Amino acid sequence: MFKDKVVWITGASSGLGKYMAYEFARKGAILALSARRKDQLEAISAEIKKLGTSCLIIPCDVLEENQLEAAVQVVVKEFGRIDVAVANAGFGVVGKIKNLSAKEWRRQMDVNVTGLALTFKYAYPYLKESQGRIALIGSVAAYVPNPGVGAYGASKAAVRSIGQTLQLELKGTGVTCTVLHPGFVESDIAKVDNEGVYHPENPDPRPAKLMWPTDKAAKVMVRAIAKRKKSYVFTGHGKFIAFIGQHFPHLARWMFGKMG
Repeated sequence: MFKDKVVWITGASSGLGKYMAYEFARKGAILALSARRKDQLEAISAEIKKLGTSCLIIPCDVLEENQLEAAVQVVVKEFGRIDVAVANAGFGVVGKIKNLSAKEWRRQMDVNVTGLALTFKYAYPYLKESQGRIALIGSVAAYVPNPGVGAYGASKAAVRSIGQTLQLELKGTGVTCTVLHPGFVESDIAKVDNEGVYHPENPDPRPAKLMWPTDKAAKVMVRAIAKRKKSYVFTGHGKFIAFIGQHFPHLARWMFGKMG
């Protein structure tokens, strides 16, 4: 399915982005990886090359529109095309809504929403040429209340809406949009503070018993992109949470109210 296809992934230096890169590489894809941490990208690139495929690294901050635009041009100049773009860069602001500053809100939305939308914007002309795929990384947080992480939940609800809108706007272009909504997956999200600074020593407060390994998550995500699914919610508890949020909102409010 992805043999010799060019796949560009943002936020590829760790977590889901990193393991999706490995999974695409195992399927024979040519990788282009973007993130802020160049040293991490170089280590991942070395591993991907051991799998027998090409890998280009393009350090890029999705907060900087000109860097996103330039990254796309680098990929196209090197490989001549983009077949799959994965808008994976994101993080989570922590704190009750009453305590969050305008700066924290802006960073949350600029990274998770604006950066994601612009990733699509600049990749789109080349995806149209290749009849390719755009994948947006959402969250089951898009479906339910999120006490203590309301800004993050709001950003992922926006991602869900963007995906639904793109699925209409892309009709007739040959480009498909897949929105991926993970439940709890092992990642570095809890190790990044509200300023976007990485703290490797930070503990992860999420329930370990419900956590999926990142490589397992990457496999099902790549499979969903291959099938051009419109929306894919995964992990067992993630499907349950999304179902409750959609069909029994009063129950969802009660459940999540216990956590607040």
